[in-house]
Amino acid sequence: MTRRPLSARRRRLVLELPVDEPDGFGGRLRRYVAGPVLWGSLEALGAAAPRGGRSDRPGLYRVGLRYRPGVTPAMRLADGARRFAIRAADDPDGRRRDLVCEVEEVIEEATS
Repeated sequence: MTRRPLSARRRRLVLELPVDEPDGFGGRLRRYVAGPVLWGSLEALGAAAPRGGRSDRPGLYRVGLRYRPGVTPAMRLADGARRFAIRAADDPDGRRRDLVCEVEEVIEEATS
C-alpha cells in the first residue's frame, strides 16, 4: 500500500464498540455504542456476493486510519447513517503508523 498524505483522511468515522447483553432466554443481544471519533479514508473495492437470496449486495471498502491498537472484527465503523462491519484490520508495514481495515457495508432490514 502506498502511504497517503494525512489530508486524504477527510472522512469522520466513529468506531462503534460491541456490548453484549443476555436476552433472558440463554442467548445474547448485541448492540453497539459510539466510541472514539477517527479520521480516515474510504475506498470502494466492489460488491460482495449476495447471501441468503437477497437481491441487494453490500459494498466492500478499504478504510485507511491512523494506527490504533485493539481494533477487531467485532467492532464496526459509522459514517453518518451508514455502518461498516470490520472484516479485517492490519498494520500493512508493521511500523504502527497506519491501520488498514477491510469493511463491508451493513444493510439494515427494512421495517414496515
